[in-house]
Amino acid sequence: MAAQDPGTAAGLTVGYAAALEQFAPAEAVALTALAEQHGFSGCMAADHFQPWVPAQGEASFVWSVLAAVGERTRGDFGPGVTCPSFRFHPAVVAQAAATLESMYPGRSWLGVGAGEALNEHVLGTYWPEAGQRSAMVFEAVDVIKELFDASLAGRDVKHDGRYFRMESSRLWTMPQQAPPVLVATAGPVNARRTGRHADGIITVGAPLEKISGLFDRFAEGAREAGKDPDAMPRLLQLHLSWAPTREEALANAMDQWPNGGMAFPKADVRSPHDFAAMAKLVRPEDFSGRLLISEDPDEHRAHIQRFVDLGFDRVYLHNVGRNQEQWLEVFGRDVLPKLTR
Repeated sequence: MAAQDPGTAAGLTVGYAAALEQFAPAEAVALTALAEQHGFSGCMAADHFQPWVPAQGEASFVWSVLAAVGERTRGDFGPGVTCPSFRFHPAVVAQAAATLESMYPGRSWLGVGAGEALNEHVLGTYWPEAGQRSAMVFEAVDVIKELFDASLAGRDVKHDGRYFRMESSRLWTMPQQAPPVLVATAGPVNARRTGRHADGIITVGAPLEKISGLFDRFAEGAREAGKDPDAMPRLLQLHLSWAPTREEALANAMDQWPNGGMAFPKADVRSPHDFAAMAKLVRPEDFSGRLLISEDPDEHRAHIQRFVDLGFDRVYLHNVGRNQEQWLEVFGRDVLPKLTR
């Protein structure tokens, strides 16, 4: 049998989710390279201006980190996700993504989402309701793709929409092929719009029946736009907590990822200090059904496999503790080789 790429089993890619809200940039790059040595392939890097809670302690610029990841690894990578609506105009996001793909052809993708106030309110602009934020991100996707298409054709393009304006211009640094634009969503309405507007979908771990419904709506939207949903990437970011003992795994989740135990929308919370105050109310049982906390690698393998069986072709794993080196070694040895597609 021919040798497979690291982290790949019959079309499945298992990558590393680099938590830039937890690790300094140089450490995050080194951990991504170490993950590849242990059989992971690819990197989804968080775009945060602030960490979720102060205990995490970091928030580096995602585009700089991704360029360094490209130098140190050979898998795919992309921001998971960036918001092309508040801190960044869609044209700036398009330029960043085109530059990255020009440097590392065929390896990058652009993940976008509607954003969270935690990261986007820093400019002091009005923070709109969820419906408007969704409308903004899909208009932004249209701007980005218009700019990609026009630039590839060697012509200028302008945009005068409801939320964004762009004067006639093009991307003067452009790869031979534009990176795919993927939208992060967890709701059925936006999943359908993602199928229509974008090249693929990103979501996070959730009950399987909910994700199955997302996939159905995503497929509907894709077909409405004349696209084949089966040929479009489906990416999953999966948070988990593994340590040699369950007590350690639980302690890691409570300290580093209490937001995973908060069963309410978080997009309107503006400060890590507010999250820290809320974290005082999080109890171990609050993680049930939201974050797998276990010392058993095979329990994690079975959990991941359920999502793979649902139809994801790329899964990026985030172990929420700081025990990254230990976790990468154990999962590279005991989990990744046993996953099947």
